[in-house]
Amino acid sequence: MSLASPVFPQPAFPRTRLRRLRRTPWIRTLVAETALRPADLVQPFFILEGTRQREPVPSLPGIERLSIDLLIPEVERCAKLGIPMVALFPCTPPERKTVDGREAWNPDNLLCRAIRALKRAVPEVGIMGDVALDPYTTTGQDGIVRDGEIVNDETITALVKQALCQAEAGCDVVAPSDMMDGRIGAIRAALDEAGFTSTIILSYAAKYASAFYGPFREAVGSAQALGKADKKTYQMDPANQREALREVALDIAEGADLVMVKPGLPYLDIIARVKDTFGLPTLAYHVSGEYAMIKAAAERGWIDGEACLFETLLAFKRAGADAIVTYAALEVAERLCRQH
Repeated sequence: MSLASPVFPQPAFPRTRLRRLRRTPWIRTLVAETALRPADLVQPFFILEGTRQREPVPSLPGIERLSIDLLIPEVERCAKLGIPMVALFPCTPPERKTVDGREAWNPDNLLCRAIRALKRAVPEVGIMGDVALDPYTTTGQDGIVRDGEIVNDETITALVKQALCQAEAGCDVVAPSDMMDGRIGAIRAALDEAGFTSTIILSYAAKYASAFYGPFREAVGSAQALGKADKKTYQMDPANQREALREVALDIAEGADLVMVKPGLPYLDIIARVKDTFGLPTLAYHVSGEYAMIKAAAERGWIDGEACLFETLLAFKRAGADAIVTYAALEVAERLCRQH
């Protein structure tokens, strides 16, 4: 849009001085086009077996794996700060991992026990369960491997069982993050048939084969199993934008209620295109590598870490994200609450 066009009339300098609206904090707040609230944030948690277990994740400063008993008070903090949902990721013991990831649909697995405990203790907070096999497979892949190939349809059968297992435990939002073709429709049909018509599906609809996932894979214990293998045959090529729109369109047609773009900051154009094209509630995932870079640079005094976090999250909102999954959710929500 041209500033000189009749659609955007304004007098030229010196009568127009845009700096007048930047002079003081109160006027900047008054005219801000984008706002960030605790209600825009989702806090991920990594969960461990045992009781009173707490393990720092070295590549994610400030983030720990927690046993269920220590997880509960952290989710209570989320509730008090106004964070509406948490995302749970299990760190499965190696002895429970198999080639087919069958622990994923064990109704007494770590994730299901955590869901039940949280719904009893903090029912007002939504729970998002990750639907993918990588925490449970000996290969570290999100799908079942047969003769060196990640098989699509056999994996869908497993994902359906996993999603049903989570829904039965009380999960509010099942979030398929695997990128298998057709899994949203299969999961929606199975949930509806089993009576879970109110269970929300958040699809990782545009998930890229990114180099920014390293710290996450360490946190859930899949990095060593994956080794030098990659996920490029099912996650998206970072070169592609239009393909993301096809992926999102298919998932919406199959029954997704919410869609996710992952990673976030390198894919702001994707977030904007998805939101503008479909209008569906759209989430961004501020992934582990993005978070870790800010924290590492801040620890070295190279950047103002808090300011960079806020600027990054505002960028997601400005691009069109309705909510943001970020490891900094609690930290940012506490700061926002202090400001008000």
